[in-house]
Amino acid sequence: MDAGAAGAGSAGSAPSAPSAPSGSSTPWVPLAALNMRVRRRLSLFLNVQSLVAADWTTLAEELGFEYLEIRHLEAYPNPTGRLLDAWEGRPDASVGRLLELLAKLGRHDALEELGPSIEEDCQKYILKQQQEESEKPVQVPAVDSSIPRTVGLAGITTLDDPLGQVPERFDAFICYCPSDIQFVQEMIRQLEQTNYRLKLCVSDRDVLPGTCVWSIASELIEKRWARGKPVGVAEWWWLSLMITCRARNVTSRPNLHSASVQVPIRSG
Repeated sequence: MDAGAAGAGSAGSAPSAPSAPSGSSTPWVPLAALNMRVRRRLSLFLNVQSLVAADWTTLAEELGFEYLEIRHLEAYPNPTGRLLDAWEGRPDASVGRLLELLAKLGRHDALEELGPSIEEDCQKYILKQQQEESEKPVQVPAVDSSIPRTVGLAGITTLDDPLGQVPERFDAFICYCPSDIQFVQEMIRQLEQTNYRLKLCVSDRDVLPGTCVWSIASELIEKRWARGKPVGVAEWWWLSLMITCRARNVTSRPNLHSASVQVPIRSG
């Protein structure tokens, strides 16, 4: 008799209420995946205010909307639709969160009716995202050619070490005007190809293109002395030969010995 009573009680129990769809794709899908058809049908369930069922205002409170915000939404013909639009811009707006709250509020009627359509919208959204991802062109993050690909490619002269470990150094830096190139060629012949054996830096011959000329000149004068440290360190010696032809009114091919050459050296 006890077994029969238990069986009767078991047979007469009410069926369990439907729960939110448990598909693995649903929880993280953003609310934007739901199309207008699902939103309108959900509004039919929640727009109607009832004493026995949770409506859109209860959902709004669960979503974290404040009293004045809810009062503002009451002025719209479709407050549920406006609520979803307003919530969509917040970080926690997802399909999974919406289904979780509908189940919490006991709106199993809406879940049972809209569950298949919601799952269908989520699957369409996921497939679209996968398709867009597969169609993206394959490229490296940085495509700007001005960004160095390695940290050492900093050479500025034709004989510089590409890795920057052994920079080319010079005995003198020649500053000249393009129209005085013949005078510069005479300097090269007399200072490099004779017993002086100096190493001159001539921009048109020794400097790689592509960098600001003033930046190059500053680098060469300040850091590329072959025989010492930058100017101002008295215990080192260097050879400084800087000739600006136009500034000195050199209009013809003068004798190089008429140019002023200063050679500070270390005493003692």
